[in-house]
Amino acid sequence: MLCVAAPLQDVCLRYHANSMGKIGVIYGMENTFPPALVDRINAMRVEGVEAEHIHIGGIKMAEPSGYRVIVDRISHDIAFYRAYLKNAALNGATIINNPFWWGADDKFFNYALASKIGVAVPRTVLLPHKAHPPGTTAQSMRNLIYPLNWEEIFEYIGFPAFLKPFSGGGWKSVYKVDTPAELFSAYDETGDLCMTLQKAVNFTDYFRCYVVGQQKVHIMQYDPRRPHAHRYVLDAPPIDPALYRRLEDDCLKLCRALGYDLNTVEFAVEDGVPYAIDFLNPAPDAELQSVGKKNFDWIVDAVAEYAVEQALAEPVQVTMRWASFLS
Repeated sequence: MLCVAAPLQDVCLRYHANSMGKIGVIYGMENTFPPALVDRINAMRVEGVEAEHIHIGGIKMAEPSGYRVIVDRISHDIAFYRAYLKNAALNGATIINNPFWWGADDKFFNYALASKIGVAVPRTVLLPHKAHPPGTTAQSMRNLIYPLNWEEIFEYIGFPAFLKPFSGGGWKSVYKVDTPAELFSAYDETGDLCMTLQKAVNFTDYFRCYVVGQQKVHIMQYDPRRPHAHRYVLDAPPIDPALYRRLEDDCLKLCRALGYDLNTVEFAVEDGVPYAIDFLNPAPDAELQSVGKKNFDWIVDAVAEYAVEQALAEPVQVTMRWASFLS
């Protein structure tokens, strides 16, 4: 049953088991995680539960998907799949992650929410599109102050800073800028993207953390300055116990507030303070060649166990809970 009340925070989805125990995985260019996940679930030999790769064609409206649980690895890139998953949810499937929420979320909102619930984030400003979005003109921007008060923005953020899309991933269209001139040059290249300007963190340590089921956290030492294939730091020294606990607590606080059941949260640590940099990753990197065998085995096991748990569970109400954290 789909329940909708006027405020966004009251939107809820009550899932009704329409195909008890069947788990589907939908994915794109990944070659290792999806098959390993399907194989791991089936190897668990849980009575009444089976996993498979999803194959779909034209989608009939309001028709059940045939799955109790769907693990989504691709709909952030493909609108067709996103619409399929919403229809599946309407008809009783549990989707990991909830497509209604992540499709409405953005990184600027993430930062603002984090600041409200006590998670450290760098100072951030939302900037308007440099070029008019398609189908708009200067008249469409009549509520926008022009020119912007750049001096006030620079005083608030400082340099160095990062200019990056308010929603997106994969380090696409991300610029490190050290001066106003560099900012304006980079800003000119962003076209009709909506961007944020964020104070750079001079980090000594950096962490990428898997969070599964809003319960399990796996902390990985990471270095975004390295070439992509070598960013996960192997054989790193142990993490300070107090810092480890804070990373774990902040991961759970963020994912519970936002409602993500599968996510990665990234932290840059400066002067002992972990600043949350990125935590809108509803289909986080989980390829074996990228994350390494130890991390790969952890995420395959954790997602498999969570998907099976959801397949066996009684239908439950999933509520957008972030508003309750604002008080």
